[in-house]
Amino acid sequence: MALKILPTFSVTGLLVGTVVFALSLTPSLVPRVAPLQGVLSGVSFAFGYGLGVLGVWLWDYLELPRPKTLMEDRLKWTMASICSVFALYFLWQAKSWQNSIRQLMQLDPVDSAQPFQVAAIAFLVFFLVLLLGRLFNFTLMKISTLIKRIAPRRVANVVGFIVVAFIAASLVDGLIFKQTLRVADSIYADLDKFREPKFTRPADSLKTGSSSSLVGWESLGRMGRSFISSGPNAHAIQEHFEAHVRNPIRVYVGLRSEETPADRAKLALNELIRVGGFERSILIVATPTGTGWLDPSGVDTIEYLHGGDTAIVGVQYSYLASWLSLLVEPEYGEQTARALFREVFQYWTKLPKHSRPKLYLHGLSLGSLHSEFSMDLPEIIADPYHGALWAGPPFSSKRWRSITNERDPDTPAWLPRYSDGSYVRFTSQKNYLDIPGANWGPVRIVYLQYASDAITFFEPASFYRIPDWMNGERGPDVSPQLRWYPLVTFLQLLVDLMTSTIPPIGYGHTYAPEHYIDAWLEVTKPQNWTKERINKLKVQFALVR
Repeated sequence: MALKILPTFSVTGLLVGTVVFALSLTPSLVPRVAPLQGVLSGVSFAFGYGLGVLGVWLWDYLELPRPKTLMEDRLKWTMASICSVFALYFLWQAKSWQNSIRQLMQLDPVDSAQPFQVAAIAFLVFFLVLLLGRLFNFTLMKISTLIKRIAPRRVANVVGFIVVAFIAASLVDGLIFKQTLRVADSIYADLDKFREPKFTRPADSLKTGSSSSLVGWESLGRMGRSFISSGPNAHAIQEHFEAHVRNPIRVYVGLRSEETPADRAKLALNELIRVGGFERSILIVATPTGTGWLDPSGVDTIEYLHGGDTAIVGVQYSYLASWLSLLVEPEYGEQTARALFREVFQYWTKLPKHSRPKLYLHGLSLGSLHSEFSMDLPEIIADPYHGALWAGPPFSSKRWRSITNERDPDTPAWLPRYSDGSYVRFTSQKNYLDIPGANWGPVRIVYLQYASDAITFFEPASFYRIPDWMNGERGPDVSPQLRWYPLVTFLQLLVDLMTSTIPPIGYGHTYAPEHYIDAWLEVTKPQNWTKERINKLKVQFALVR
């Protein structure tokens, strides 16, 4: 069996695989360490090999003439030599390419790309993938041979392929995917229940989870307890104000606080009313990420900018990592975000306009995606909320995608300018929100996004076409040496997607407080903030990160 599973290699497959392997060493959005590069290059080699084998099969299936044996041998040796030199050159160049990204992200350069380690890992990964492919083919041949006894050859091959594909899919889904999800669910559930000693039940009756609260402390989950226990108090905020400041209000309802999203939303509203959230000048409905996390860089900064005269309310919809939550329970986040917004908005609209707080939405990553769809235009058009700050919107966001696609054609995809800038604006590490001649309308929406964030700029279509954000002017944190290659760029961006939080703060999917500050200033327009005071606040956040 082993001999049939491991027959001789396809020379054409090896040649194509070598080219794809070499191209996988070129830079993308996120710096890669040697082990990760090895895995990427190994998978790329396997894909390239498969394309080569498929090409040979298609050539023979179409009954096209092959070159004579002597010419074919010479051609193979010539192509093998060229591809070997090609791969060696790219391995040697890999250090320079990785440093081209690291320099932009203010990381120390690497002395070596560890080419031998990369090559060894890549070969091992390629071999394992190839072994699985050969096992699939071996099983297909065995089943097809049995079916040929009762059916024509080509019918047997098709039926055999369907049977083997079904078996493989069942194994992947039942033994790998579902078991992995069970393990992941168990791990994240235990993590959500974990009680960090530094986060203790608050004594302040106005805090969620206290003895006076409508929400139990234990039901908040780990991220909820962190959110309630952290953040600035009036004493910390006072340093930036001469006038009196207040302790910010934070309300959070955990996944285990109530059974359904609707019940959790009602509980959040009642808790918000209890602690006086509607008596503040700024009210923010914040949608957390998949784990229930609210980015301190985003929430702490708005509390400083408004002297603590703020209330932030959030409801947990999952304890899984965002990508897992989006994969296995995509509707939960949107349902929860809609339920919370509806409860808060309906209560808010009944309050006198002259005394109620200004209402805003906020979310990062998956929280941004769900927050976008937390309301419908018909329900808010008569009495609209005031704005939103959405950071790192995922590439799957239809609303973000639509706005980006309808941008001014003279602006790049990573920094679009939409219409006259009165409704939505985009910004990045540099503050691009002050658009000459543009005036805001009643609602201000700002997207904060980095060009190096693969969660935002991953494109499935990069498999066969160049992404829009690679055309024209590049983002300041994107390597000028990045090039698009069919298949290869897709695989690179897929790895970048999974490692998008590895870059230092201010790059990738890790958003910096100073950039949140610029965005919040534009969205909420707090009073009496001079450039000197703003810079002082930015420096304070920079020192503690």
